[in-house]
Amino acid sequence: MSSEDNLLPLIVEPEQLAEHLGAPELLIVDVPLKADSYTDGHVPGAVFLDHRRLLVGSGTVPNDIPDEEALSALFSELGLTRDTHVIAYDDEGGGWAGRLLWTLELIGHTRYSYLNGGIHAWRADGQRVEREPSTPTPSDYQATIHHPQAQIRREELLDRLDERELAVWDARSPDEYRGEKGKNAHMGHIPGAVNFEWTDAMDPERHLRLRDYAELVAELEAKGLTPDKEVVTHCQSHHRSGFTWLVGKALGFEKMRAYPGSWQEWGNRDDTPIEK
Repeated sequence: MSSEDNLLPLIVEPEQLAEHLGAPELLIVDVPLKADSYTDGHVPGAVFLDHRRLLVGSGTVPNDIPDEEALSALFSELGLTRDTHVIAYDDEGGGWAGRLLWTLELIGHTRYSYLNGGIHAWRADGQRVEREPSTPTPSDYQATIHHPQAQIRREELLDRLDERELAVWDARSPDEYRGEKGKNAHMGHIPGAVNFEWTDAMDPERHLRLRDYAELVAELEAKGLTPDKEVVTHCQSHHRSGFTWLVGKALGFEKMRAYPGSWQEWGNRDDTPIEK
């Protein structure tokens, strides 16, 4: 399906979404870091999603992708259908919303948008909020990994670290990148990875909307992150990099991928190379 078929663009502004509230094909999902954000006031009609449902939640890589059965249950509970256009947002500038949209990409559901700036921009623009929870109408959604190239697994990444057409975007803080902060067995970064912290793509003066696209492209290109490359993004748990994956998509990077294992996996193994 092409983006022209979609009800709204990938990055949607509050006033654009406000014009479509109540449209039957819309599923607005609030996936906040803090659950209180939803009860304090959400976009009218938005359903709440506990961000932990986007993670497998156990094992050595608890931040990995849930299996297809769990994803089917989740998206059926949310009422997703093939014709649904999902609008995702959160309370922190796009991390968990990005992870949700990336998960939709993974299962081949390409009708989705991000509410630019999330609930902060929505409230700051004076848009109406609701405090009563919205209950979705369940569906029977069978989720399968239709688009596996949206992710990269550790084994493939290890094999391809020397390829010039592949670039790794580390969305963590500079301290984590340099190996000065973290709780992993090993600290540092993936060899050749470049650091551009996720929050550096947000505009705090515009309520955490994406920064000016031309400026972002110039800054990323200066670090070797260019639209012609296959760009793999990660953080500690593929939460912050949910947003940087989305940023790449918004900027026209057509080969954006994410490493769901992220540093939680890479930094806790003894067979993965590390730079500091």
